[in-house]
Amino acid sequence: MKKDILKKVKIPDNSGVYFFLKEGKILYIGKATSLRERLNSYMSKRLFDMRGPIIADLTSKADKINWQETDSVLEALILEAELIKKHQPRYNTKEKSDKSFNYVCITRELLPRVLVLRGRNVKHPMFDKVYGPYTNGSQLREAMKIIRRIFPFLDDRSKNYYKFYKQVDLVPDISNVEGVQQYKNNIKNLKLFFAGRKKQVLKNLEKEMKTHAKIYQFEKAGEVKRQLFALKHINDVALIKDNFADNKIFDSAPFFGRIKGSKVGPSDTKISLSASLFRIEAYDIAHMGGKDMVGVMIVIGDGEIAKNEYRKFKIRTQSNANDTGALVEILERRLAHEEWALPNIIVVDGGIAQLNAAQAILSRLNISTPIVSVVKDDKHRPLGIKGDRKIIQRYEREILLANSEAHRFAITYHKKVRARSFLKQS
Repeated sequence: MKKDILKKVKIPDNSGVYFFLKEGKILYIGKATSLRERLNSYMSKRLFDMRGPIIADLTSKADKINWQETDSVLEALILEAELIKKHQPRYNTKEKSDKSFNYVCITRELLPRVLVLRGRNVKHPMFDKVYGPYTNGSQLREAMKIIRRIFPFLDDRSKNYYKFYKQVDLVPDISNVEGVQQYKNNIKNLKLFFAGRKKQVLKNLEKEMKTHAKIYQFEKAGEVKRQLFALKHINDVALIKDNFADNKIFDSAPFFGRIKGSKVGPSDTKISLSASLFRIEAYDIAHMGGKDMVGVMIVIGDGEIAKNEYRKFKIRTQSNANDTGALVEILERRLAHEEWALPNIIVVDGGIAQLNAAQAILSRLNISTPIVSVVKDDKHRPLGIKGDRKIIQRYEREILLANSEAHRFAITYHKKVRARSFLKQS
């Protein structure tokens, strides 16, 4: 394949599935967090060294590329599996048996279970539907965690751990007739989702929510609304990380910068993200009525979670429930580290007060990084985003994901601090 092929087309910087073709026949199907970066990576001079002879042979034979965009990396993973199953491209299964791939299987039981199995185990009459193959087992495991939060399901461990799973919303409430029917609805939508029919799932959920609301079942309508929101804002940060780690090519681009004082090489896991990556920093505050107040910073670079860059802050200047004051403190402390790369976007949790406070700090320091704030309801669910509209429209999904991860990290840290405080007092 000549480099001119890529130069002649405008490849979107979005997640999706891509195709290598020769004379109209699909040779290979792959998925990507960024179609543009992934397809450009195949033009690397070190392609043979980085990807091996099979991929080098593929690119030399292909005469055309095509792609299909998706709303999330999770949907790209599912679409890739469905298309590989449909077209059986030569280079997707070359030198690897289908029996070693992973499949999602749904049983024919009254209360169907959802299982992940190897290819050698899927040909069994007990299965109603089988989806796959999924060529990356770790990515599939992360995907199933995300999907289970949207559509709780029973698996092969649910019988022994049902009470625990129910407490953490990983299995449905099937203790009554209505709960059983709701579970069957979940399985129906799950089948559609794995078949790549997300739009139909959204229609089903919207219809179900309106039906509950008409007969004043507002609690049930609220639960369906939660599913709708989760499906429209799929939180696949962990999946994005795994996708990049598995597929990204490092060619002649500069190595990541080092954390000050560390002695690590360019391949070490303790590397610091360089300014050449698109870096998002998200901040959140956690406390209990102003007590044990803490703040956190999380970092996402080019869609990859950088946990080694996460930072925790014990709030020193606030003795009451002043989230804005705490945010000012942690931003000032963070920006005092000139050795840390400046972010491309800063995400704060809160309304106009938090947004104005953060902008005032950056203005005082003559830093032009755009700031957005995620406004929440009383249950900490996003209602909207304030800030530059162009930034928000282009990076809405990444902003919401970063905010969600910051909230998770802040709550986890606060609980640890609160537990230590309780032990000291007892």
